[in-house]
Amino acid sequence: MAIEPTTPPARPRIRIAPLRLLIPYLRPYGLRTFGAAAALLTAAGLLLTLGQGLRRLIDLGFATGDTSHLDHAALAMVGIVAALAFATSARFYLVSWLGERVAADLRRDMFNRVVSLSPAFFETARVGDLLTRLTADISVLQTLIGSAISQWLRNAILLLGAFAMLLFTSPKLAGIVLLVVPLVVVPLVLFGRRERRLSRAAQDRVADIGSYAEETINALRTVQAFTHEPVDRLRFAAEVERSVGAALRRVRTRATQILIVILLGFGAIVFSLWVGGRDVLSGQMTGGDLSAFVFYAVLTATSGAQMSELFGELQRAAGAADRLRELLSEQPMITAPAQPIRLPSRPEGRVAFENVTFSYPARQDTAALADFSLDVAPGETVALVGPSGAGKTTVLQLLLRFYDPEQGVIRLDGVDIARADPADVRRRIGIVPQDPVIFGTTALENIRYGRPEASEDEIRAAGKAAHADFIDLLPDGYDTFLGEKGIRLSGGQRQRIAIARAILRDPAVLLLDEATSALDAESEQAVQQALATLSRDRTTIVIAHRLATVRGADRIVVIEAGRVVATGTHDSLIREGGIYARLARLQFSVDA
Repeated sequence: MAIEPTTPPARPRIRIAPLRLLIPYLRPYGLRTFGAAAALLTAAGLLLTLGQGLRRLIDLGFATGDTSHLDHAALAMVGIVAALAFATSARFYLVSWLGERVAADLRRDMFNRVVSLSPAFFETARVGDLLTRLTADISVLQTLIGSAISQWLRNAILLLGAFAMLLFTSPKLAGIVLLVVPLVVVPLVLFGRRERRLSRAAQDRVADIGSYAEETINALRTVQAFTHEPVDRLRFAAEVERSVGAALRRVRTRATQILIVILLGFGAIVFSLWVGGRDVLSGQMTGGDLSAFVFYAVLTATSGAQMSELFGELQRAAGAADRLRELLSEQPMITAPAQPIRLPSRPEGRVAFENVTFSYPARQDTAALADFSLDVAPGETVALVGPSGAGKTTVLQLLLRFYDPEQGVIRLDGVDIARADPADVRRRIGIVPQDPVIFGTTALENIRYGRPEASEDEIRAAGKAAHADFIDLLPDGYDTFLGEKGIRLSGGQRQRIAIARAILRDPAVLLLDEATSALDAESEQAVQQALATLSRDRTTIVIAHRLATVRGADRIVVIEAGRVVATGTHDSLIREGGIYARLARLQFSVDA
């Protein structure tokens, strides 16, 4: 796939640098980010203050036997707890809001990037993998912003603050805890390195599942027609097991990391308590000091343990950010020049291919077009015929500027389309493909796709011109939901929806790519009538294998191996013999 690295990846290192991707998305919400940080610091500070409140409660309340001291200490504790609750609630709301907002912005930008990429990218990209990046990977980052980062920072502050209070309370006991810190940090470093690598692998396996499921569901009728369900079930199950295996390897690494951190952290606390208890018994420290030390020691250990767990989340999010960054950095091959040439204000529909040579990026060894030249006059209907793979569809792809030729020039109304804005070029072109795309919405919205600003009256007029009278017979007329990919329509009905869409667009140049090849005779007749209406008084380029549909073309261009080998009318090409005559003999009598 185009977004995969082309060189072997370097030895994995602990790094969360890919998370810098999030900085531009947090910057517009600086005030809320500041508020979340302030609430986080406040909550952490109040939690640390609880330890001193506990010390005063024991030393001034219990130890002295003075109820007034006990009451004051208890009230102070209640005030601290109340403030802590409000600060924690504010932190949760603000970081959750940021997570939702940043995830929405990321999804928008990711989708915008995907729809801007050139068709060459999708020759090797997997749709399921792209969908996983748009959904699962962004959800990982949403969790990171909305929870993990604030918790990690909170625990880091608590860890440092609690350890400082440990030093303040008892330097000797704090030194015991300090001896264990390197033993806790080393597993974080070692296991974090493996965690990030395994997280990326697990996310890739989830993408594999999505790709396989998407492909199978889209081809479900073929799957069932060939009774391929048992094979696909086994293959999908195998993909699921691969995903589970990758996830479990990451889980085992995380579990081992947590085990080591908790054993070492709480082991140090237990040892410190043993030493501290002996100091209390010998009168070297008060019960309140030991209680505060226990509080801060537990806070230190739990914060360290949670940080080790959240560090894994950071690594997982870094893997997701890596995948998103790769896609966001992907650049479309087809872009508008810095200073595009404007097309003439009055479109004529003149098309010219001048010595064009082109190979598809995924098939560089074979030229789809070689020194190809073609002139189409305004209002002329030209049919492209030839054997499969001759390059007919490539002509349409290049005219729509889905690709740029390696050599030669393509002109629309006298302007080199490589020097024009692709959007301006495409606005002057309408296409009716062999397998039209019908979106999962109403008939009205499907036709409106041709010109989003069109009124309902214009849409209905386009449907009538396309001989799509069947729409009025649908349960809700033009407001009828047509089903996913237009599954509720027949082939001929889908084709007429596509023709209505093209009529509404009112293009200067019309491209018909095998528009009737898959239809029965009755549907073909209805569609041909609609196409006749659509192509009237506009430049039309037709691709057809059924030669009967192009006999009335102004000119027929025969293509073989990417080159024009003959041009003429139906009758003149029959008389010349060659490829066209051979194709004609296969389909109908030359005397017919």
